[in-house]
Amino acid sequence: MTDLGNSPASRDIKYLMHPYTNQEKHKEIGPMIAQSGAGVWITDDAGNRYIEGMAGLWCTSLGFGEERLVEAAAKQMRELPYYHIFTHKSHNPAIDLAERLCKMAPGNMGQVFFANSGSEANDTAVKLVWYYNNAVGRPEKKKILARMKGYHGVTVASASLTGLPYNHRDFDLPIPNIGHVDCPHHYHFAEEGESEEDFASRLAANLEARILEEGPETVAAFIAEPIMGAGGVILPPKTYFQKIQPILKKYEILLIADEVICGFGRTGNMFGCDTFGIEPDMVTVAKALSSAYLPISALMVTDEIADAVSKNSGKIGTFGHGYTYSGHPAAVAVALETLAIYEERDIIGHVQEVGPHMQARLREFADHPLVGEVRGTGLIGAVEAVANKETRENFDASAGIGPKLMMAAQEHGVILRAAPGDTIAFSPPLIITKEEIDEMTARFGRALDDVWADLNRDAA
Repeated sequence: MTDLGNSPASRDIKYLMHPYTNQEKHKEIGPMIAQSGAGVWITDDAGNRYIEGMAGLWCTSLGFGEERLVEAAAKQMRELPYYHIFTHKSHNPAIDLAERLCKMAPGNMGQVFFANSGSEANDTAVKLVWYYNNAVGRPEKKKILARMKGYHGVTVASASLTGLPYNHRDFDLPIPNIGHVDCPHHYHFAEEGESEEDFASRLAANLEARILEEGPETVAAFIAEPIMGAGGVILPPKTYFQKIQPILKKYEILLIADEVICGFGRTGNMFGCDTFGIEPDMVTVAKALSSAYLPISALMVTDEIADAVSKNSGKIGTFGHGYTYSGHPAAVAVALETLAIYEERDIIGHVQEVGPHMQARLREFADHPLVGEVRGTGLIGAVEAVANKETRENFDASAGIGPKLMMAAQEHGVILRAAPGDTIAFSPPLIITKEEIDEMTARFGRALDDVWADLNRDAA
């Protein structure tokens, strides 16, 4: 790398350890340093402007520069900058948000536990599943099933739930009592001629067979994203959740809905559970809960689970779990204001209006020689590159086609995310307009053409 002296890029390389980054390659190419943002656009320190096609990390739902959220944080910081909710203490913002979430959540949620990230919320869900089954006299019922390519976080427990190899390799994960079942991606895993409904039936049968193999008395919970996000924007096949939920109920297995990406409008409904007919026992949320302006997440549970936890804490003497920043007043205040904006501006209605436009624009890439599948709903979508359109064969990972597409898109002024399997994910701020969608997809189209041209040159 060129000597950058004491520039921000040089200091970044020296002092920062970056998540989800090839640390060695980073020494060569350095960072893109974001400087400012407005709406769906961000500007780097060199003055280049980009459409933020991923809303940051699936999270900045109201875009950049929303003054109401800034003011909500500032107002709360002046009044009560910090207080906790340990040992019979509380504060009004946390009470208000807990009530609001319970009333709007899918299913029949009775109580809320606040944390600071999706990983922490899912980690807490694991602990509560174990705690709950101890409380109700089922100490052997502890195994949790997740899905291959599912993404649930990076703590020791939540990374174990995650079904992606790079989250396990050399971290000595997954931990015991965590298992993985079929990835519900029809495009790659359906048998020849198998309809989505038949594929869903087969996966449901496989799930029941796995439960019986493990022993139903040992299987405590099943966790699923309504749409699998970081694993490649994988939509469930038709009838999937309708077929697996009766099986879970049959064996008294809790269903945890990971709404960290889908929650608060991404799929065109307030929750992904609403979109796909999911009736959960636990729900985790984060990201768009505060439009990512401050870190906050939540785990919501049914009254039945909350009551069991309460009684067990009475027996033990306390509920021995919590984070210093659980229900941080400023983060909670921003979340409350975010929810107010969703309602006042009818953000869900806006997604229902512009979401089909984005899906139509993305599907225009389906005939591109580099593209195998285009998928998505609402304002979440993906374009998957394949080496062979007929066989649906992916490129060898060493070719790095996904990262090349991501960097080519950045060169054309749109920031996207490369997911496993050379999939490029789209998850723009929910406030994006049709005109901005047109610009975003046009820039990606130029990047797609560039990478295709490079492949042909290399092959010549």
